[in-house]
Amino acid sequence: MAQQKKKSGRSSSSTKKKTSSRNEAAPAAAKQGKRGMNPHVKDEIWAVVIIAIGIFLVIAFQTHAAGAAGEALSNLFKGCLGVIAHAFPYYLIFYGILLFAKKTIPIGSKSLILLFVILLTASIINSARFIDPQMLDFGLTDAKEYYSDGIELDSGGLFGMYIGSLLVKAFGIPGLYIISFVIIIISLLLIINTPISRFFEKAAEKRRARKAAERLEEIEEAGQILMPDLAPDLVAELAPEPVREAPEPEPVPVPEPISGTATHRPQKKRLTIRERLAQDKEARRLGAESSYMPGNISESQKHILEYMQDDDLFGQAETEPGYGLGETPEPFDAYDMGSEAYEGQAEPDMEPEIQLQTEPEPELEPDLGMPEDETDITPVPALESDEPPAKPAAATAVGTTASKETEKLTNSQAAKASLPPEEINDDQTITVRPYKIPSVELLKKGKVPQNKAGTQVMLRQKAMKLEETLKNFNIDAEVTQVTQGPAVTRFEVHPNVGVKVKSIVNLADDIALNLEARSIRIEAPIPGKAAVGIEVENDKVNMVTIREIIDSKEFKAAKSKITFTVGKDIAGKAVVADLKGMPHMLIAGSTGSGKSVCVNSIITSILYKAKPEEVKLVLIDPKVVELTNYNGIPHLLIPVVTEPAKAAAALNWAVAEMEDRYKKFAKEGVRELASYNDTVRSRGEEEEFMPQVVIIIDELADLMMAAPSQVEESICRLAQKARAAGMHLIVATQRPSVDVITGVIKANIPSRIAFAVSSQFDSRTILDMSGAERLVGKGDMLFNPMGGGKPTRVQGTFISDSEVHDVIEFVKGQVQETEYSDDVMHTIEKANSPEKPGDTDPLLEEAIETVVTTKQASASMLQRRFRIGYNRAARIVDMMEARGIIGPSEGSKPRQVLMTEAELQGLREDTEDIQEG
Repeated sequence: MAQQKKKSGRSSSSTKKKTSSRNEAAPAAAKQGKRGMNPHVKDEIWAVVIIAIGIFLVIAFQTHAAGAAGEALSNLFKGCLGVIAHAFPYYLIFYGILLFAKKTIPIGSKSLILLFVILLTASIINSARFIDPQMLDFGLTDAKEYYSDGIELDSGGLFGMYIGSLLVKAFGIPGLYIISFVIIIISLLLIINTPISRFFEKAAEKRRARKAAERLEEIEEAGQILMPDLAPDLVAELAPEPVREAPEPEPVPVPEPISGTATHRPQKKRLTIRERLAQDKEARRLGAESSYMPGNISESQKHILEYMQDDDLFGQAETEPGYGLGETPEPFDAYDMGSEAYEGQAEPDMEPEIQLQTEPEPELEPDLGMPEDETDITPVPALESDEPPAKPAAATAVGTTASKETEKLTNSQAAKASLPPEEINDDQTITVRPYKIPSVELLKKGKVPQNKAGTQVMLRQKAMKLEETLKNFNIDAEVTQVTQGPAVTRFEVHPNVGVKVKSIVNLADDIALNLEARSIRIEAPIPGKAAVGIEVENDKVNMVTIREIIDSKEFKAAKSKITFTVGKDIAGKAVVADLKGMPHMLIAGSTGSGKSVCVNSIITSILYKAKPEEVKLVLIDPKVVELTNYNGIPHLLIPVVTEPAKAAAALNWAVAEMEDRYKKFAKEGVRELASYNDTVRSRGEEEEFMPQVVIIIDELADLMMAAPSQVEESICRLAQKARAAGMHLIVATQRPSVDVITGVIKANIPSRIAFAVSSQFDSRTILDMSGAERLVGKGDMLFNPMGGGKPTRVQGTFISDSEVHDVIEFVKGQVQETEYSDDVMHTIEKANSPEKPGDTDPLLEEAIETVVTTKQASASMLQRRFRIGYNRAARIVDMMEARGIIGPSEGSKPRQVLMTEAELQGLREDTEDIQEG
């Protein structure tokens, strides 16, 4: 009974204790609930909210799908911050991600203020582009303009422009940039809450860890590690004290190899070797990963050991198993100080031969049929050991201890390193390098126009002055839109009811006087608009580089291989054209107006769009200096033609090629080049593929003076029929007169580009309308493609001589030697020779035999021998010179006979065989 009472007493007392403990825990939990939620949870909630707000603002700024609230927020942020408002949503999303990753200070008033300061400072930096130091205004009207321009992204926004103007007034533009960047750097340091020196400390710690690993290798090579199973303990006992680095106050001991990647727990007391071996053995038996870290270490040493455990530090994150030779063990390069070294592997008695990846053994001949993913490990010779081969699982735990500066061989480099030298040479000779399109980095970038805000004010003033000028002449009209282009600014004037368009056109000179413009051009009306366009020359012409157009989406989206860049229109839109749809083009303009630059831009565009087997070029340059630089590029069908006689022959070849292509089209039952190429490719007859041919004549006036009838006839025939045959003609001239650009040529070439000309008559010759005489030059053109109606004013692309040279050298560098078409060259040379019907003499054959036999060639000798007059004898001598039988005249010296009797006999036999055949 007494025992039962004692038991009951104990149970009752324990019950009282439990009840009292529960009663004490309840108010503690309540107190903890009152204390608030976990701050990490709070930060993650804020991160979710911030990222959601950022995504909503992205939708609001980029689309109109965010409703009225999104539209209002978009206008508010753009009006206050300008173009930086577009970066604000991504800024919020990035900050939310940093909160999730705990890479920044917790959310609070301090962080919000710093975020706003960074955003505002970025807006101030952006506003510096629009601030004119000579025109600094701080009125209410200016604030409204800053806000409205910010919505249109034409300024830095209200905040940026106001604060930026104050800074510019006080410190100037350089001072604004310096102050802004200092504020941003300080704010970022406060947000990430990490000093800059910490990044250098991390780099220093990595260097110390690398030196420790190298030191451990030296210890291993010296034979201080006797048994692999004892390595984790003996390294710490045998390794000497490392040399301290000057910046580090504490000594850096050599770290022990870490045997596992699991979370390490420091030991309170130092275990003996036997105890550690027992722990490691038990861990391996259970299949677990053991780890060891000494207890008495400093914080800096902990960092070093953490880096030593990081597999990525030594490039061993994903070590692939090696490949062996026959029955040899798995090869490896050196001991890895990573996570799985010395664990579960049978080590040989001898030290392995350490080999760097950059020095493979020459006597090795590994199997080249291995998978490509296993070629990153350089093989080493087999180990001579009585121990059984290491298991593949252990092979994955060993690798290189080379630092990150050592470059890792790629698959192709590793395969080539294992080949004998003769095999490498053979492989290099059979490798065919495909043609590469030139990089846009060969071309120069254009300059961004500055002081856009000041320009907007000036344009508004000009628009008001234009309206006043029209009112002074009793014309009721208003300026509805102002568009500034690279070279000219167009004012769109909307006349009210009852105002004649012609009355505005007649005031061109008066408008130019009042606007103080050097020249104006009136387009009445603008196609597709109920307005009259008054185009005024800009004070400064902004150059349009060819890189801007080649990099544009219009040029990249064009599928035609003969697409070329034209320039930018007044609205700033990139203008490109497809020669296939034009299909021929006439370019005309006075000297220095930009005609030759336009031709170079067209050729460069084709080089950026087409491969040599897709488009072939025939360049005719009577001026010699414009297009001869292109000699040697693989796109050329023949060398650049510079002689007018050969140019006419080249055009005749083009006509014959066109006719031959049409015969092949008829044979295949197709109507154009694309269908023909598809047909022959479907049959696998790649050799029958026909490229497109672009014929460019740089100066038509010289050709028309040398051979007007032949050139005009060939051009007309090509212009009439060559489109379907894939042959296109571009004719350029600097003398747009009726004797050069004849009516027949104009009728067959519908697409035109007119640069600045000297008179209205020349403009009508090119475009059949006036307007080109009012162009400002320097690439300013009127572009009128086929079916375009009225011509469009475009600022043509500019390409410098150095850019042309760089592109040509890049294209030439891809081929060892350009292979021109021998058939075409032979046809041109043959057509250029005087051997034509009606241009021979019955005595020519006998005269050639006489000259070759006697080794003399003169008109007087032929007169005496054949009893003919001097004119006929001189003509026979000229025929023999043209055929290469005798040399040119050398004054009083006799002509040199170039043909031997044996060559003459062989020529006769060839002629007889041809006649018999």
